[in-house]
Amino acid sequence: MRALDWPGAGRVTVTQNDVIRTAMSEGRLAETVAQDLARQLMHPHLGFVLFFCSAEYDLAALGDALQNYFGGVRLVGCTSAGEITAQGYNRSCVSAIGFDHRSFSIACELIDEMERFSLVDAQQLVERLGSTCRSNCLAPLKGHSFALTLLDGLSSREEVVLAALSAAFGSIPHFGGSAGDDNHLADTHVYYQGRFHSGAAIVMLVNTWLDFEVFTTHHILPCHEKLVVTHADSQMRRVFELNAEPAAQEYARLVGVPVGELGHRLFAAHPLAVRINEQYYVRSIQKVNDDLSLTFYCAVENGIVLTSMRPGPLLPNLEALFERLEQRLGPPLLTIGCDCFLRRLEVESQGGADEVSAFLRRQRVIGFNTYGEQFNGTHINQTFTGVAIGRPGGRGA
Repeated sequence: MRALDWPGAGRVTVTQNDVIRTAMSEGRLAETVAQDLARQLMHPHLGFVLFFCSAEYDLAALGDALQNYFGGVRLVGCTSAGEITAQGYNRSCVSAIGFDHRSFSIACELIDEMERFSLVDAQQLVERLGSTCRSNCLAPLKGHSFALTLLDGLSSREEVVLAALSAAFGSIPHFGGSAGDDNHLADTHVYYQGRFHSGAAIVMLVNTWLDFEVFTTHHILPCHEKLVVTHADSQMRRVFELNAEPAAQEYARLVGVPVGELGHRLFAAHPLAVRINEQYYVRSIQKVNDDLSLTFYCAVENGIVLTSMRPGPLLPNLEALFERLEQRLGPPLLTIGCDCFLRRLEVESQGGADEVSAFLRRQRVIGFNTYGEQFNGTHINQTFTGVAIGRPGGRGA
């Protein structure tokens, strides 16, 4: 994804301030939020806005206000389990990114029925997105595009949608995050054309002449203990038995606590993962049910073996990631980050949230805390996943 001599490069001057602008509002009223964001983002070449917001807002009012203040500018977004702003971690606010149309050609669509989405649907959708991006003659699609997905985080359909999209996107790198709702696990939404939708997904195709890199990382390390899923409902992501014992009871035994003490912070501290080839993919637990079954954020099936995992040092893992990114891109202009909410709970419980927040601020990360992440067609948990975008002029600029 190297920068290239694009058709308008010799005729258009694009300043770094206009390539990507960021905004944040802590207003409580929808009108105030929309006004705040418009004041910070609007300029003559604004072509697209991506935002992440707390589910505490009156979403219907917020949708109307954003539509009114941004007029013909396209906006998409989703609710979150915490926001990442230019100041670092935040809550109960809206964080947004504005893209200059001279540097980014962005096409997007809504999948409003995730349960019926097929490979044919995905192929047709990707073709439409590609056609829209190509029509702007900004940069060749191949090698200069990435996709971003925002999925309803409580839909239980992420894997099906992602598998179809991954096949349709082919070599185009793809990442994304599942919408949250401030850890209430009740209603999650994506925003498209003035309205918030549930049971839906947004697909964005981003074409740019700027350098970028799509990435994923995690700090979770394997232990020796194994749990076999012996009874599960894969469609509901619900595990009834582990090692032929009630699932919650067996998991509680593994981590050494009574069942009644299980909750998000313990789930973050004692994750489970499935091993595929040499890689471990975390399958985070969402909740304990009354019948002692466990509901997961990712798909689980009968017969899979789950490995007990433990968190390693989180901040050094992030530092190593950004060191690698800077070696390739130079200091990033911006990183769009999808950060699992369990990671944030972990650092908050350990008293390290301020340090991690400061690091994200220095690295120009804008994004949200998710109920799941997506990377090249795979639905994953407890990761930091996203795209780093290089500055105009390339490495060393």
